[in-house]
Amino acid sequence: MPVRPSVLFVTDLAYQARGRRYCDEDIFLTSRLRSDFDIALCHPLDATALMDDFDAVVVRNSGPVLHYQEEYDAFREQVAARGTRVYNPLSGRGDMAGKQYLLDLTAAGYPVIPTVDRAQDLSLLPKVGQYAVKPKAGADSIGLTFVPQDELGGLAYGDVLVQPRIDFRYEVSFYYVDDAFQYALHAPAPRRRWVLEPYEPTDVDLGFARRFIDWNTLDHGIQRVDACRTQEGELLLVELEDLNPYLSLDLVSDETRDAFVTSMTASLHRFLDTQPRT
Repeated sequence: MPVRPSVLFVTDLAYQARGRRYCDEDIFLTSRLRSDFDIALCHPLDATALMDDFDAVVVRNSGPVLHYQEEYDAFREQVAARGTRVYNPLSGRGDMAGKQYLLDLTAAGYPVIPTVDRAQDLSLLPKVGQYAVKPKAGADSIGLTFVPQDELGGLAYGDVLVQPRIDFRYEVSFYYVDDAFQYALHAPAPRRRWVLEPYEPTDVDLGFARRFIDWNTLDHGIQRVDACRTQEGELLLVELEDLNPYLSLDLVSDETRDAFVTSMTASLHRFLDTQPRT
């Protein structure tokens, strides 16, 4: 009987997320992935101690790493030192590397909410009533505040990002496995981010999302492109989630959910086949 690949599935089943049940999603995913892999679940704080006994580590709904930043940094260091195979690979340029990508994409002229991190660059932002101020190490809206223009000069620059507060119609998320689009969901009510409904993207929408998938250059893994639709109809990037994006699988059809599991299973097999274990 052939030996099945073993996977350490990293998840925080007790994490309390606003409007989402992380545990349900990961219980579902692991129940389906067991058809192809031997799986054990562990808390993110236990991953470093356990990972040597598995063929790969899959990081899923593990919560914002800022809650355990020191341990997460040590995990990354040990992954590099031991040659551990981690899915998503830790080479992502999006949220897993911090918020620098928002500055880089702004400077490169990508369709992203304009972002600066220096007082001398505030003139590059459009004039609006309020500005969003968020910590560079933030996640899940932790530390997000809104301030008027006359208070921008007093911010502690270096650790924060500043963006115009966008008057948007709705937010929309595009979900990918590797470079293949899976489905899209949108939040019709701007103030209810996690009340999501299925969304049928246009070719233009998919072209928008694909630009960021191509920019990120991740050969394997799950990514979520979050965007907002402005009052003028333009899509602007809000976040590029490439570490542990929540998937809202409970809100898609059975057919779409099954297709996602099939895509993720095939992606994991390809990842194990193409990434040698050192």
